[in-house]
Amino acid sequence: MTTHQIGTREEWLAARLDLLAAEKEHTRRGDELAQRRRDLPWVPVDKPYVFDTDEGNASLADLFRGRSQLLVYHFMFGPDYDAGCPACSAIADGFNGFVAHLANHDVMLWAVSRAPVAKLQAYKQRMGWSFPWASSDDTDFNLDFQAGFTEAQQHAGVAEYNFGTYDLSSTDQLATLPPFIDWAGTTGTDWPTYSREAPGVSAFALDDGVVYHTYSAYARGLDGLWGMYQWLDRTPLGRNEARGDDEPLNWFRRHDEYGD
Repeated sequence: MTTHQIGTREEWLAARLDLLAAEKEHTRRGDELAQRRRDLPWVPVDKPYVFDTDEGNASLADLFRGRSQLLVYHFMFGPDYDAGCPACSAIADGFNGFVAHLANHDVMLWAVSRAPVAKLQAYKQRMGWSFPWASSDDTDFNLDFQAGFTEAQQHAGVAEYNFGTYDLSSTDQLATLPPFIDWAGTTGTDWPTYSREAPGVSAFALDDGVVYHTYSAYARGLDGLWGMYQWLDRTPLGRNEARGDDEPLNWFRRHDEYGD
C-alpha cells in the first residue's frame, strides 16, 4: 500500500501550479548559468597534446575536425581496464545519439580516455557506439584537466579535483558501498586502479589557429549530462537508487548486462 499523499485533482492542480512557478524560475536560472559559462575567460592551451585515434595521431586542434568548438567527455577507462566505467557508459549511451546534431551545430564531441585505442575500439563495438574516442595515454591531458590521479597522489591521499583540494581517502570509503564495490571488478581492475580515473567534461574553442580551454565540470556538475537521470527525475519514484537497508540498490548497469 502506498504511503504517499493522496489527493483530489483540484489539490493536485494547485500543487502543480505552485511547482510550475518554481520550475520556470529554475529554467530562467539555468539560462543565466549557461550565459555565465559562455562568459568565462578563454585560456590558451599551450601544451602540445598528441592523442591516438582510429585515424592515427591527432593534436587537440585536430579533434575539432573543422568546427570551432570541441566538447571532451573524460571517460573513465584506464590503461589497465578491460571495460569502461559503468557510470560513464550510461552517460555515453545518452550522448552517442546526438553527436551528429552537435557536429551540425559547429561542435565536435569526443570521449577521451587513457586506455589504448585498441581497447577503446573493442569496447565501442561491444556497446554499439559511433562517437569518436581518443586515447590520451601518452599525454598529461587527463591530469592537466583533473580527469585522473597518479599513484603518488593516491599514496599522499590528496589531489586537485573539481577546482579544489580533494581528499582521495573519501574514494576508499565508497569502495565499501554497493555498487562501487562491484564496479571496479566489472572493469577488470581493483579499486585503487579503478579510482585513479575520474569523470568530467571540458569545452574548448579554436580561433585563428589557437586552442582555448573555456569550461570544465566534474562530480555533480555532470548530472545534466546523464540523459536517463533527466527522465527519472520526472517519475514518481525519482532516481530510485536506494530502496532500503534490506534491499540492494536499484542501480544501473551497462545496457547489455540487464538481461530480460
